Amino acid sequence: MTGEDPSQALPVIFGKSSCSEFTREAFTPVVYHNKSPEFYEEFKLHLPACVTENHHLLFTFYHVSCQPRPGTALETPVGFTWIPLLQHGRLRTGPFCLPVSVDQPPPSYSVLTPDVALPGMRWVDSHKGVFSVELTAVSSVHPQDPHLDKFFTLVHVLEEGAFPFRLKDAVLSEGNVEQELRASLAALRLASPEPLVAFSHHVLDKLVRLVVRPPIISGQIVNLGRGAFEAMAHVVSLVHRSLEAAQDARGHCPQLAAYIHYAFRLPGTEPSLPDGAPPVTVQAATLARGSGRPISLYLARSKSISSSNPDLAVAPGSVDDEVSRILASKGIDRSHSWVNSAYAPGGSKAVLRRAPPYCGADPRQAIDRTSSRASSYLEGSSSAPPATQPRPTVQKLLHEELALQWVVSSSAVREAILQHAWFFFQLMVKSMALHLLLGQRLDTPRKLRFPGRFLDDITALVGSVGLEVITRVHKDVELAERLNASLAFFLSDLLSLVDRGFVFSLVRAHYKQVATRLQSSPNPAALLTLRMEFTRILCSHEHYVTLNLPCCPLSPPASPSPSVSSTTSQSSTFSSQAPDPKVTSMFELSGPFRQQHFLAGLLLTELALALEPEAEGAFLLHKKAISAVHSLLCGHDTDPRYAEATVKACVAELYLPLLSIARDTLPRLHDFAEGPGQRSRLASMLDSDTEGEGDIAGTINPSVAMAIAGGPLAPGSRASISQGPPTASRAGCALSAESSRTLLACVLWVLKNAEPALLQRWATDLTLPQLGRLLDLLYLCLAAFEYKGKKAFERINSLTFKKSLDMKARLEEAILGTIGARQEMVRRSRERSPFGNPENVRWRKSVTHWKQTSDRVDKTKDEMEHEALVEGNLATEASLVVLDTLEIIVQTVMLSEARESVLGAVLKVVLYSLGSAQSALFLQHGLATQRALVSKFPELLFEEDTELCADLCLRLLRHCGSRISTIRTHASASLYLLMRQNFEIGHNFARVKMQVTMSLSSLVGTTQNFSEEHLRRSLKTILTYAEEDVGLRDSTFAEQVQDLMFNLHMILTDTVKMKEHQEDPEMLIDLMYRIARGYQGSPDLRLTWLQNMAGKHAELGNHAEAAQCMVHAAALVAEYLALLEDHRHLPVGCVSFQNISSNVLEESAISDDILSPDEEGFCSGKHFTELGLVGLLEQAAGYFTMGGLYEAVNEVYKNLIPILEAHRDYKKLAAVHGKLQEAFTKIMHQSSGWERVFGTYFRVGFYGARFGDLDEQEFVYKEPSITKLAEISHRLEEFYTERFGDDVVEIIKDSNPVDKSKLDAQKAYIQITYVEPYFDTYELKDRVTYFDRNYGLRTFLFCTPFTPDGRAHGELPEQHKRKTLLSTDHAFPYIKTRIRVCHREETVLTPVEVAIEDMQKKTRELAFATEQDPPDAKMLQMVLQGSVGPTVNQGPLEVAQVFLAEIPEDPKLFRHHNKLRLCFKDFCKKCEDALRKNKALIGPDQKEYHRELERNYCRLREALQPLLTQRLPQLLAPTPPGLRNSLNRASFRKADL
Repeated sequence: MTGEDPSQALPVIFGKSSCSEFTREAFTPVVYHNKSPEFYEEFKLHLPACVTENHHLLFTFYHVSCQPRPGTALETPVGFTWIPLLQHGRLRTGPFCLPVSVDQPPPSYSVLTPDVALPGMRWVDSHKGVFSVELTAVSSVHPQDPHLDKFFTLVHVLEEGAFPFRLKDAVLSEGNVEQELRASLAALRLASPEPLVAFSHHVLDKLVRLVVRPPIISGQIVNLGRGAFEAMAHVVSLVHRSLEAAQDARGHCPQLAAYIHYAFRLPGTEPSLPDGAPPVTVQAATLARGSGRPISLYLARSKSISSSNPDLAVAPGSVDDEVSRILASKGIDRSHSWVNSAYAPGGSKAVLRRAPPYCGADPRQAIDRTSSRASSYLEGSSSAPPATQPRPTVQKLLHEELALQWVVSSSAVREAILQHAWFFFQLMVKSMALHLLLGQRLDTPRKLRFPGRFLDDITALVGSVGLEVITRVHKDVELAERLNASLAFFLSDLLSLVDRGFVFSLVRAHYKQVATRLQSSPNPAALLTLRMEFTRILCSHEHYVTLNLPCCPLSPPASPSPSVSSTTSQSSTFSSQAPDPKVTSMFELSGPFRQQHFLAGLLLTELALALEPEAEGAFLLHKKAISAVHSLLCGHDTDPRYAEATVKACVAELYLPLLSIARDTLPRLHDFAEGPGQRSRLASMLDSDTEGEGDIAGTINPSVAMAIAGGPLAPGSRASISQGPPTASRAGCALSAESSRTLLACVLWVLKNAEPALLQRWATDLTLPQLGRLLDLLYLCLAAFEYKGKKAFERINSLTFKKSLDMKARLEEAILGTIGARQEMVRRSRERSPFGNPENVRWRKSVTHWKQTSDRVDKTKDEMEHEALVEGNLATEASLVVLDTLEIIVQTVMLSEARESVLGAVLKVVLYSLGSAQSALFLQHGLATQRALVSKFPELLFEEDTELCADLCLRLLRHCGSRISTIRTHASASLYLLMRQNFEIGHNFARVKMQVTMSLSSLVGTTQNFSEEHLRRSLKTILTYAEEDVGLRDSTFAEQVQDLMFNLHMILTDTVKMKEHQEDPEMLIDLMYRIARGYQGSPDLRLTWLQNMAGKHAELGNHAEAAQCMVHAAALVAEYLALLEDHRHLPVGCVSFQNISSNVLEESAISDDILSPDEEGFCSGKHFTELGLVGLLEQAAGYFTMGGLYEAVNEVYKNLIPILEAHRDYKKLAAVHGKLQEAFTKIMHQSSGWERVFGTYFRVGFYGARFGDLDEQEFVYKEPSITKLAEISHRLEEFYTERFGDDVVEIIKDSNPVDKSKLDAQKAYIQITYVEPYFDTYELKDRVTYFDRNYGLRTFLFCTPFTPDGRAHGELPEQHKRKTLLSTDHAFPYIKTRIRVCHREETVLTPVEVAIEDMQKKTRELAFATEQDPPDAKMLQMVLQGSVGPTVNQGPLEVAQVFLAEIPEDPKLFRHHNKLRLCFKDFCKKCEDALRKNKALIGPDQKEYHRELERNYCRLREALQPLLTQRLPQLLAPTPPGLRNSLNRASFRKADL
């Protein structure tokens, strides 16, 4: 109700679902017969916007009659109570226990509470509280917090000036309001968090107003700046803490950020005046030190204040007119009420500031110059008499007050401010910007925008905050990071508002601070990381390029998003044309460069320091420094202001030292190029004829501070972080692949956009090693941005997913406690993070391995398509930039003395670019460049290094087979011109001819997706060129070209055959073998095909065969080297390799009559040198190791070690002996042979006309270890079925001789038999080890059981066996996996001979099981059981009964009879030994089993006893001359096939 009349009830109670939306009254349900009812109802009310003292809630209690009588009302009021909604200006909420009145409330009751005992009223239960009710308010108008209520009330009272004023029970007058206000400010920190957050914008507005417009009470200025500032610090801190969960990535509270961005306005910009008051004049007050500046501060700081504007003590009588006016109007500043009153303005010791004379024309500037402080203004009318003047107010500038109060704040408050410095910095910047805008000062020269005293405060503030960053970096890293970023953003903002020179001086001072601390810091990497971040933020300024003063005058268009100072900064863009410094200093971090381009110099110096080899915590530093430069360059590239090429060239000049930095960092960049030592190959090639590198290693001294701060530094030298003597070569911490790629992208951007003439002049001044390193850098750029194709992206996608799963698993382990999370973090921080000591490890989201963003790895197909497209374009762009740079280098060195070596290196880079996956656009330009190079400098290819010629031919041939016609056209032209130039030099292009033939052989042997059809077209094009070449029509050139094309077509024909057999590895290898044999008279080509075969074998996993190919290649090279010159350390030819393989002797077919080493083009490849021989042997040893043939590794190194010793290559010798040690160790550990299985052998016979050349051919196949017969059978059947069709191929199941006349002519038959290596007795003496019995195999054995009636197996007396011996052309392992059978020998054994072999085999098994060490009880018992246990058929006893029961009638069988008898005796002896051994091994549980075995053995021995004791006197008689010696294999019946 708004009043006490029922008509004044407001419709603010929310209605129920079936009623109107708002009602004036609401009822609770009726409670039946309950003297103390409990009302559970809730009512929701809509409060009016303006609640007054009269607003209240009225409660009426009714008695409801259950049995209504006529004439009586149904409801009778029995009690009344009420709650005033507002008390002392505060909304009343919470629980209430109210007394209830029997009588209706009297008039004017609403301003009182029911607790007041009004006279003449009757109360229920003697005025005790009997009705309990609770009010809860949800309001954005009423804070509902006593501290906030009091603060808002006091501020309102001061603004209105309505004294006296009642606050609760106290009466506020002008005398005590200041004390109450100070207490209220201090109590703000006690406010509840929820209302404080909700009303934070209003609280901050009021606090800003108290700072900017100090209230004037009783004619005196009450300075509350300090209290308000402290309260502001506490409020900000409380809001931050309350909304900690909602902070952004930088630790900023969105609520406070929104306040600065949207809500904050400078109070008093449009001063409101009382009605009818005349307009006031605003005059600058010259009170000595504005509010809140203690004199003691200036006494302490007097030495540091600029001498041009000193603080002078003057006599009280010499104050100027403005001060007199303020004193006359009692506008006394009581800002120093806590300091000795003698220092107050006008006091005996007042320190005033004398205004220097000013004679300028601009009165605004005059005010700026004459006012001691532009932060105090007096508003008042000087013309009106004092009695009618409006209440004067003093207005200060917020930014000046904030800076001042921050500088002079106490330690407790300063701590709170430092925690959230960003807020105060941003508030200050916004205030400065509004001050300039509203005061129309944007056109004022920057040096005159702000007074010197304010700038002094800023200097002190920046210095103190910078010191806090440095000192806290080891205690609280997160705070140091936040402070550092806040300071950097503040200085960046100041660049838009203040004099730039002043800001740069602040930056320089900060750098000096950090550099000084670096000398003594225990963890310099943390400081360097913070400074890097500081620099990155500074350099992200909108007008970064302009601030760097580029070297030539430019006037780019206006900024796309102009800042406050866009206009002025654009007006000064490149206004002063810098003198053109020496070219060298433009490419180095020299003193002049850093003075001319201050920010760019800082950034690049930071980068150079981060890339220092000794830099600690390098991983993070590298990433930060490189990404800072990268993001800047990305910004420049997309900025429309720098779209023109000339403008971009000037921007690129700011980054020219990046080229030198990257060049010096080359050894530590990630090696994208495949193969060891690729990075520095070109540099070392050019380094042979120079002493030093021309770069001075950075000497380490304390001048690092000056160097970083922008002081002079010698060109090319960089100071290092840590103390220590300079070292000649430092490996340092290698950069990651990602960082290296980003750095190289930056280098390419500079090379692309820089002025070509400037780059050319720079390249002219480079020393040879520096030029070599630059070429290495370009080489690395090509490798880093090489296009890998879409499949590579899919593979990377899956790998990233796998890695993220692995990281999640590790995180789960850490959380679940299976590993110590602390130990894990300590380890990670030591490895990668430069922050903190190991004892002070904090969980840092930015450094952890597992980031949430990296979990999303399942990219869509469109995303991957787009990514592949971007990568392709990037690869092309990078390659074209490298090509442009190479052309600049070529132009530079054309006239220099060392041009050959440089041009050779240039050509290598061009060749690498042509060899990698490139776009058609690049290849057109690349091939054009290659043609120009070869045309101008043919001696590069035809006089010096043949390797370049070989590489070039290979690249050109590959592109001749391209599917894109334009590429084929360019490649054909390049290849033809190459031949032509070679011919013009010597009327013979034998070198190119040989290299092209070798390249094509290599290409068709190794490339999978090679297009033979397209290559034929290119060859036809070359032939057409030769026929139509008018200049060489009279020479033999066209004929030689025709001859070469014919050879190439032949190779291509072989290629077609190879493609047909692509799925048949054996046939493919056979074909390659045949091609290689065809090149027996051409060592280069034979070597090429041997290498092709090795590659194919390695691909199929046949490492032993790949090794043999390399051994044959090495033997070939050794033969050639032996023909050329006789060196003791070199192998004498193939013979030296005989211990490795007996097959190698076939390479000795090359003799003097075939090979003439002096003829050009023969044996000109890189492998036909000692170095090439070493490489081949190393590859052979590598393959042998992979195949587990460690004994062969030793034999290979026996030939390699003498060469290395002759060359004194101790590094390789150490590596070789290390590998030998590993090989011998593995041989020792795997001595039994069971650990490595070398191969399984099968005889495969082909029968049928469908097999063509293979018909009736027998081969021995070497299959991978432990291959079952069923596996090879299934593989061959499946393959040939696919080739010939279903129901054509049949596998012959038995091993009997095949009668071809019985076979179906339309079918293809394959007979497969398992064979074992066979050795004669004399061979076994030399083949001691398992390796010996599996290496160098030529003879194989398989046995076929048969009976006279044709069955395979029958009864013992008729069981025969056929033994078949197969001999192969070459020994296994060979350069192919199947070898033709060249000889076959069969032997048939009689039944008794079969029995003798079976018994000998059983005896050997018993002996092996008995003598095994360590003993194997299970195996022993298994063999024993099979020997002595009762068997169903054909056991030892049955064999004895069949063959020993009767003495044979044929005297020829006496010896067999006796031999079998001796075998049984030996067998019984071995059984006895085995039983004895078993008895020693068994436990108590097996005793019965053993006794059973013994009983079986006794029964067997008793049964055999009579059979073994028979005497054969005939055995003593001499053997007749015709009797066959069954022990000699040569006397067996033979059947040669």
